[in-house]
Amino acid sequence: MQIPYELILGWRYTRAGRATRRNGFISFISGVSMLGIALGVAALIIVLSVMNGFQKEVRDRMLGVVSHIEIFAPDGAALPDLGRTLSQVRTHPQVLAAAPFIATQALLARGEDMKGTMVRGIDPALEPSVTDLAAGLQNAALTRLVPGEFGIVLGGELARSLGVREGDKVTLVAPSGQVTPAGVVPRLKQMTVVGTFDSGHYEYDSALVLMHMDDAARIFRLEGPTGVRVKLRDLHQAREVGAELARSLSGDLVVRDWTRQNRTWFAAVQVEKRMMFIILTLIVAVAAFNLVSTLVMTVTDKRADIAILRTLGASPRSIMGIFVVQGAMVGVIGTFVGLALGLGVAFNIDVIVPALEQLFHASFLPKDIYLISRMPSEPQQADIVPIALISLVLAFLATLYPSWRASQVNPAEALRYE
Repeated sequence: MQIPYELILGWRYTRAGRATRRNGFISFISGVSMLGIALGVAALIIVLSVMNGFQKEVRDRMLGVVSHIEIFAPDGAALPDLGRTLSQVRTHPQVLAAAPFIATQALLARGEDMKGTMVRGIDPALEPSVTDLAAGLQNAALTRLVPGEFGIVLGGELARSLGVREGDKVTLVAPSGQVTPAGVVPRLKQMTVVGTFDSGHYEYDSALVLMHMDDAARIFRLEGPTGVRVKLRDLHQAREVGAELARSLSGDLVVRDWTRQNRTWFAAVQVEKRMMFIILTLIVAVAAFNLVSTLVMTVTDKRADIAILRTLGASPRSIMGIFVVQGAMVGVIGTFVGLALGLGVAFNIDVIVPALEQLFHASFLPKDIYLISRMPSEPQQADIVPIALISLVLAFLATLYPSWRASQVNPAEALRYE
């Protein structure tokens, strides 16, 4: 099969032979445009992959403490029919496990220090099936949560702020007071610290308190669990499964999935990611429209060649096709080089960053400041495909005007001074 001469000449002009100084300069400008597109595409892939990695890391740490779905009574009271609610939840095909819990707030005091806390009463036998945090504590602190002994597990930051360690005593202050002849006085209960945890999420490490569900019910005068925690097979289906459970469960119950518990944070991350995509796309756009100057210079340099081709019978459409091919070649090569470079860095960032830290004797993510000490990366097809398509489209659009100008060259005018 014969290759169209437009492709042959377009590829030849892309390489811009170095027979003259001008041709060499055009080749240099073409290479700069190609390099700009490649670096822009690579930067987009690397930045979005790192942002995806950070989002996944924070999400996984958060889901180590928060269950995929929580079901509870709207007034914070005990569930009216716990057994029926558990059986209905467990029949859903997406549900892996379900466990009852008690959620309330209280004050925790040690000496003159007092902190507001989120108290979670759990069943130590069932809780590891719904949260990774409890699964990690299963063979340590959770075994010491025995009903009637009033043991308590504190977040690491909360324990450090109160200055307590395992075995120390703390005082739990319930929010509802106790009526006495002297008036309403706060209800206090001395608790024993049986362990601590570090989830890597400051919000929970500095405020969350775990205790046995029976002890929590006695302290806060509840008739039973206030809610059910649910773990799903696919965490990304939480919103759909939550809506289905809300329709199928009996009684006036509130169903809340993990995306709604931290809705503000996830919305902020998505806005930041979208803005970063737009800003970095402008880099690709600038590099792509450098092709305009490259092709204009090429058209000016090749006016005699264009005139000769026109006299030999080439149509304006064919002339335009030659320079479209030239610009498209630069865009395609630059895009694929950028894809290779960006994916190479994104997939190996866990090796590249430590090597740079060792080379420059610096720490990009200090452990005492950030939640994580390594640079995460997660390239996603949903980001990579649009990046490649946008780069190719911008490069193609940049070729249209110079190519049209080339097709309008008058052969007689071009050859007059040759």
